[in-house]
Amino acid sequence: MLRRTVSLSILAALIAPLRAAPDKQSDDRIYDEVRRRLANDADVKGAALDVTVTNGAVILRGQVRTEKAREKAAAIAKKVKGVTMVDNKLTLFGAS
Repeated sequence: MLRRTVSLSILAALIAPLRAAPDKQSDDRIYDEVRRRLANDADVKGAALDVTVTNGAVILRGQVRTEKAREKAAAIAKKVKGVTMVDNKLTLFGAS
């Protein structure tokens, strides 16, 4: 009985890193969904935004016209399933 418990513990320890490994398909799906939602939003639409997704973490870069659009872009990205965090690096046109 003890041998079986030890074997199961070792197996679980070996499988755990595989389950936590980054999922490229998930990042691709998140990227596509964030881009689609941003493009369809009236406040954000038309802005040239760069979206990067790594392990569910989204980075937004580029310029928007208003602070409202900046905040809304981050809120939109946060609502996408699988997003773990959003780093909003968007700036306003004309801001240095």
